[in-house]
Amino acid sequence: MSSVAMWRGCRRLWWAHSPPTRLPRLPPAAAGSGPVGTCGRRAYAPPAERKRFYQNVSISQGEGGFEINLDHRKLKTPQAKLFTVPSEALAIAVATEWDSQKDTIKFYTMHLTTLCNTALDNPTQRNKTQLIRAAVKFLETDTVCYRVEEPPALAELQKNEWDPVVTWAEKRYNVTIGSSTSILGPNIPASTKDTFISHLASYNMWALQGIEFVITQLKSLILSMSLIDRHITVEKAVLLSRLEEEYQIRRWGNVEWAHDYDLCELRARTAAGTLFVHLCSESSTVKHKLLQD
Repeated sequence: MSSVAMWRGCRRLWWAHSPPTRLPRLPPAAAGSGPVGTCGRRAYAPPAERKRFYQNVSISQGEGGFEINLDHRKLKTPQAKLFTVPSEALAIAVATEWDSQKDTIKFYTMHLTTLCNTALDNPTQRNKTQLIRAAVKFLETDTVCYRVEEPPALAELQKNEWDPVVTWAEKRYNVTIGSSTSILGPNIPASTKDTFISHLASYNMWALQGIEFVITQLKSLILSMSLIDRHITVEKAVLLSRLEEEYQIRRWGNVEWAHDYDLCELRARTAAGTLFVHLCSESSTVKHKLLQD
C-alpha cells in the first residue's frame, strides 16, 4: 500500500464522533472557568461542545515548531503549554480540525488535536522506555492470539482471518508469535518481545503516543503494526479487531444504528491515530509548489 493511499484513506476516516484522550485548552479570553479540584487547583473541564469563538485558523512557525493560531491568539494545551507540533503537515491537519468546526466546537471529534495535547502535556509522565514497554505488553493479551474452540464456525473464521496477519508479522519481524485457545493465551518468547522493543525504539516520542493510541483501539499490537506498516487498511484492521462481534451480528442481527455508530467511531479513532503516527514520522516541512503560467 502506498504512502499516499494510506494518508488519503486515514484522512477520509478520521472525522467521526469519539471521546478525546486530551481536551484542548482555549485561549484565556474564551476558556472560562472550570471546577476546582480536591487539591485546590483549578481543573480544566470544558463542555463537550461550545460556540465557535474564532473566525480564522492559521499556522505559523516558531522556535519550537509549528503553532496553531485562532484569529490572533495562539492555541495552548490543557496544561497551558504553547501548542507546538513538530511538522508542518501535522499542523495543517490540526488546523483543518479547528477550521472544520461549524457553529459549535465539538471537542470529541478532534482526535489529532487531543493526541497532540497528550504528546505535549504527557499527563502520565512516562518516558520513551515506559511507552515502548506498555505497547509491547499488549502482546500478552493480543486480540488475534486468543482463539476459541466453539462454535466451530467462529473458530474457523478466526483461523482464516487472523492467521495470515500473524504469519505476516512473524515473517516481517522474524519472530515467533503463535496463538492459543487457553485462557492464559500464547507463550510469547522473550526474544519476540525484545524484537518489538527494538523496532518501536526507532520511533520518536510523538509517534509512540500515536502507536499506543492505535493499539488501545484495536486491542492488538500485531494489528496495529500491520496497519502502521501499511500491510492492511484501517477498515481491515478494525474488522479484524471486531471479528467475534461481527460474527455475532451476522448470526443474530444488527442493532439498528448502534453497531454502525460504534464501527464508525472505532474507524475514526484508528485512522486518526495512524495518520498521527505517519505525520509525526515524516519530514518537518511541506514543500509548496510554485504555480507556473
